[in-house]
Amino acid sequence: MEGILEKAAVKRFIQAATNLGVKGQVTVLAETARTAVDAANGLGIEVGQIASSLIFKLPSGNPLLIITSGRHRVNTDLVAKNLGIAELGRADANYVKEISGYSVGGVAPLGWISQPEKILIDQALNDYEVVWAASGHPHAVYPTSYAELITCTGATPMVVGD
Repeated sequence: MEGILEKAAVKRFIQAATNLGVKGQVTVLAETARTAVDAANGLGIEVGQIASSLIFKLPSGNPLLIITSGRHRVNTDLVAKNLGIAELGRADANYVKEISGYSVGGVAPLGWISQPEKILIDQALNDYEVVWAASGHPHAVYPTSYAELITCTGATPMVVGD
């Protein structure tokens, strides 16, 4: 896949990652990494090692970023209960792009154009030494760790699904 590293969103991610001291380099996959299963298959790893960045709306209308393991779905009722709110709102593709600067399927946990109000990280990601997250494009991913994601994002660990 030519030109992926030249895309504005990927360059923004690389700059943010560099500024934060992220060690992993962006890997361009031949096949799409739009879903956790696609990414895991492309990398030859367990789906649980994929750190998906999912965006929801808080009651304030501001974004909530949940960095979750690809091995399960976010339980929105559980997360809302743990946050002490009635419910999480769904974010459509336009909202995701407007808030993060990334298109769905390539949302990175770093380098957003607007800071999320709150960031949570799935404790299940701590089961893996290396996890992979999107780097601003559906064909771009990078290796990281649970600890590095917490350090770089300020995310709060939480059980977000089962």
